[in-house]
Amino acid sequence: MISVFLITGILISIAIGLSLYRVIKGPGVFNRTAAVNIIGTKTIALLVVMGYYFERPYFFDIALLYAMINFVGTLVFAKYLERGNLWS
Repeated sequence: MISVFLITGILISIAIGLSLYRVIKGPGVFNRTAAVNIIGTKTIALLVVMGYYFERPYFFDIALLYAMINFVGTLVFAKYLERGNLWS
């Protein structure tokens, strides 16, 4: 059963690497922003899988905190792209 979670973690890591390629070579800023958000989401899933694999329940709390930071960061960056600054 543990090997299933190890394989899942490896596959999520590979998916993060593929998304990183899109961040570096993306055709536009919106594609790169979406790819960064995808990396954040996959990182949350990887933290949950690692927490279960290593039997560390506080990884779930870290994943929840990272999800909130990822969401707020995406909103702030989208506002910056839309208006050109953050304070108006």
